[in-house]
Amino acid sequence: MRLLGDFDVAEEIVQDTLVIALERWRADGIPDRPGAWLTTAARRRAIDRLRRDGAYRHKLALLAAEPFAPADPDDRLRLIFTCCHPALSREAQLALTLRAVCGFTTAQIAHAFVVSEAAVAQRLARARRKIVTAGIPYRVPDADELDERLAQVLAVLYLMFNEGYLASADGPPTRRDLTADAAALTGLLGTLYPRHAETLGLLALIRLHLARAGSRFTAHHDLVLLPDQDRGSWDRVLIGDALALLDRAAALRRPGPYQLQAAIVACHTEARTWQDTDWPQILALYDLLLTHAPSPVVRLNRSVAVLHVAGPAAALGELDGLAAELDGYHLYHAVRGHVLVELGRREQARAAELRALALTANRAEQSLLRRRLGRSFSDSH
Repeated sequence: MRLLGDFDVAEEIVQDTLVIALERWRADGIPDRPGAWLTTAARRRAIDRLRRDGAYRHKLALLAAEPFAPADPDDRLRLIFTCCHPALSREAQLALTLRAVCGFTTAQIAHAFVVSEAAVAQRLARARRKIVTAGIPYRVPDADELDERLAQVLAVLYLMFNEGYLASADGPPTRRDLTADAAALTGLLGTLYPRHAETLGLLALIRLHLARAGSRFTAHHDLVLLPDQDRGSWDRVLIGDALALLDRAAALRRPGPYQLQAAIVACHTEARTWQDTDWPQILALYDLLLTHAPSPVVRLNRSVAVLHVAGPAAALGELDGLAAELDGYHLYHAVRGHVLVELGRREQARAAELRALALTANRAEQSLLRRRLGRSFSDSH
């Protein structure tokens, strides 16, 4: 994109170059610097493409004169802002950025949006055409455009981190490459825009999650839920950094969803034990979050706080009100199964957890649900 200024052509050349690499590397072996090999090969193909098209002669002269420069984090931010241009719909912005910048598959994007793969494919195709026809520029926006554009970029980085933190696809249960990328790019945004409260809030949220990442899985890659995690292994330095970011964001007096989510996670990280968790405070924060970002998933998460504050009957009432909207979401059924166990309704709990098992492709979540189902079956006999 930096060299060509044409999203469609750039994407086509990258795809062609990857195909060539797969063919040649099978025969010649993977080069010492595969990223540099791909960039150089793509540049050559770009020059060949421009030579064949008279309309690009001026661009060809600029391209031939431009010194070789590999991509850097600033390039990725420019591409994210290009994909998140306001000329595109919100759904298209997120889908295109996850696909073009973060390397998500269509299936992963569909899972993140809770929509069909066909719908995502259509969004991607429309977004690519719009970038070309509208002449959307490849740059980080000026200060007067920032508020309009930054919210979508943060949404992309949030989804990117979530997918890495607990993958939706069949494969490794967590993807450290995605979490590292999301953390690095959000950190770069925090450096560029140190007085944007929600950027600081998202960075704090990411760091709080990363602080306990090492305790979330056993040596056999089984998922360890929050009540059972070794809190002594949490990274207290990273937690301190995150809390300082939250303080900086709060001082700006522009609250938002990422700051509130980070505050909720901070309540968990500051509790010495699971029993010390300040559930009334967490419930109050969820109530605030619903005013800023009302959604069925936020209400689902709030139902867990309701369980600990008002009991399982009240929590089940909240969950029953979400059935129509979240029936295809595995965590809805997993939470419902847990609440039904608390109420002693084991057969219904088993049905809910079987439904959750059928809806998730994450191996660690599947293993956890099977263990819960096994305990439920043995307890009932």
